[in-house]
Amino acid sequence: MSYPEAINYLYGLQKYGIKLGLEKTGIILSRLGNPHKDFLSIHVAGTNGKGSVSAMTASVLMVHGFKVGLFTSPHLVSFTERIRINNEQISESDVVSLTEEIRSKISDLKSQIPEPTFFEFVTAMAFLYFSRVCVDWAVIETGMGGRLDATNIITPEVSVITKISYDHKEFLGETLADIAYEKAGIIKKGIPVVSAHQDKEAGEVIAATVKERSSPLFIYGRDFSGELRLSDIEGITFDYFDDSCTITDLHTPLAGEHQIFNACMATKAAMVALNRAAEQQSSRAILLPFSTSALREGLSSTQWHGRLEIVSNNPMIMIDGAHNPDAAKALSEFIKKHLNDYRIILILGIMADKNIHGIMSPLLPVASEIIFTAPDYGRAASPQKLAEIALHMGFPSRIANSVRDAIEMAKNLSSSLHHSITPSLILITGSFYTIGEAMEMLGKKAVLGTLRETI
Repeated sequence: MSYPEAINYLYGLQKYGIKLGLEKTGIILSRLGNPHKDFLSIHVAGTNGKGSVSAMTASVLMVHGFKVGLFTSPHLVSFTERIRINNEQISESDVVSLTEEIRSKISDLKSQIPEPTFFEFVTAMAFLYFSRVCVDWAVIETGMGGRLDATNIITPEVSVITKISYDHKEFLGETLADIAYEKAGIIKKGIPVVSAHQDKEAGEVIAATVKERSSPLFIYGRDFSGELRLSDIEGITFDYFDDSCTITDLHTPLAGEHQIFNACMATKAAMVALNRAAEQQSSRAILLPFSTSALREGLSSTQWHGRLEIVSNNPMIMIDGAHNPDAAKALSEFIKKHLNDYRIILILGIMADKNIHGIMSPLLPVASEIIFTAPDYGRAASPQKLAEIALHMGFPSRIANSVRDAIEMAKNLSSSLHHSITPSLILITGSFYTIGEAMEMLGKKAVLGTLRETI
């Protein structure tokens, strides 16, 4: 099997859709020798910020001297982005060998369980890979929800719940309480929980769940907090506070004032996890104490693409994966505060099942020019539909039928405005599919085009 053949097989599993539940994953992992029990883990759920928190937490643990696995989704350009060891992506040859091995070992399970979904298979691949290469820690991001997410087979040292808002309502429920119930499903009996400050409805669900499961709860703004010192396109500098310590002048290159919440949660999660592992005297990882200097270096060296990221300087192009109203609002606020001197040429591609009006509302007013497009993915809303909605909102726009065409149109607009004293910024956003395809157009390597999965 070649790498393209392995990727074809994996993407072929998408035809089985999204089927939430743990029984099938448990059976598959049992057949593989329960690799998820071979390493310590941190489990991260939430709506916005869970990827950033996961990346920062993994970086902090790595600088402490641990071998750290990181499992995230979706990828932007290459499938190998999903599974990493100490920030190195899994190799294509390992993807091939693990795909063949797992496929072979579960081939006789067809009479017992349905075919695995894409995400179930890839979760098993990540756990088997982490076991094989003997990671000390793995930071595991949920795909969707939490309670019935395939990753919820693990028992972590700490569970992390980032800001909860409305998303994937067709799977997780219509109310914030329903969605919070699914996210809080990662909380295990007696396992500490680190949470963002939540809206009242979601916070009450988390509080009830930790009480029921006797789990210690640490909430941003109550048990730990941060104070912003500096925010610009190069990242943020901040101070961290909790009952046990004050750590000043921390920096992360992830831009946006909202990253202070994510950075503080990553800090607290690493502290709690390392302290718990030491208390448990785990034999599965070397025991190294929490280090302020390692925290500082880990946060400052975090790499996480697709979040307020400048990917070109000539012309200036920024990408951001804002794919729901809260993320779009955070992006809009960043633009108004830090890029107000730029003429914004907005390229927007949104999935049809998202809250289109909610994503557009904060973004369209900051743009001088608006280009609607659609990534090469079946769930994408048509540019024509997006343009109609925008016009009803009072914003005229242009249409490009592909992300490539949208980028060329934006570049031409930028060139025509070059004589202006106001510099131009091309902002590409609305979906991870859109920015992933844009990254391919701008020279990043991909295999088999833009096939991705929501979880």
